[in-house]
Amino acid sequence: MYGLNQSIAVGPLGFSIGQLLIILAFGIALLAGALIGRRHRTPTADTLFTLLLVALVGARLLFVARYWGSYDGPLSLLDIRDGGFDPLGGLLAGLGYAAWRLWKAPPQRRALAGALFAGAITWGLTAGPLMLLESQSRPIPDIALATLAGEPIDLPALAARDPQPMVVNLWATWCPPCRREMPVFEQAQQEERDITFVFVNQGEDVALVNRFLDHESLTLDNVLLDARNALGDATGAMAMPTTLYYNAEGRLVDTHFGELSRATLQRGLDRLR
Repeated sequence: MYGLNQSIAVGPLGFSIGQLLIILAFGIALLAGALIGRRHRTPTADTLFTLLLVALVGARLLFVARYWGSYDGPLSLLDIRDGGFDPLGGLLAGLGYAAWRLWKAPPQRRALAGALFAGAITWGLTAGPLMLLESQSRPIPDIALATLAGEPIDLPALAARDPQPMVVNLWATWCPPCRREMPVFEQAQQEERDITFVFVNQGEDVALVNRFLDHESLTLDNVLLDARNALGDATGAMAMPTTLYYNAEGRLVDTHFGELSRATLQRGLDRLR
């Protein structure tokens, strides 16, 4: 779902396009429910908010069930900052709750059905074209980068040197989620020898990057510098952290915006195999 996971920055905050489209679709559903419900004197807002919560819980529970072994304990299971949600779980839970409410509350049926229809149409018309475009997977961008030693390099050359799947992480030292996920990447780089991990710093100089790596006692291979944020511009990653997954043929197969846990990183690696 690459198109939906492209990110944009709104002031100090970052959002994926998919998140913004969900907010839009939910807002349209609330508006439609309010307009139809006013005519029939049947409010729907509480039901719609409950439905959203049920869908999120269902999506989280299914994801956790699939990647149970990648979580360290109860607190990590509850830490939803990693974006660990399974769309199928959310869809099934949301549809189940909606069906139950339509059966249980006859006076609310028309307004709730209208709200759900309006939200679904909004999602389909906005997200659908982006999902169709994903069939044209994108190659690794040919962007001039530099190693910490100051040597010029680019991602296609790095991929040609070792023809295997590649995970590219866009990060910066000032970004708290980037800093938190680095130990996850360090462990994965040590364990997953059949995958090339690349860490492309956005817009910072070598001295700052080296100080950060030394201070955090991080041992990472393939730390590169992108002084002009050119890779972020080329890939549509306007906010950080963003992680891109390329297969052995150099084609983008997945992307993740936001902080990664071991579980969400494993989901991305599974899609490479």
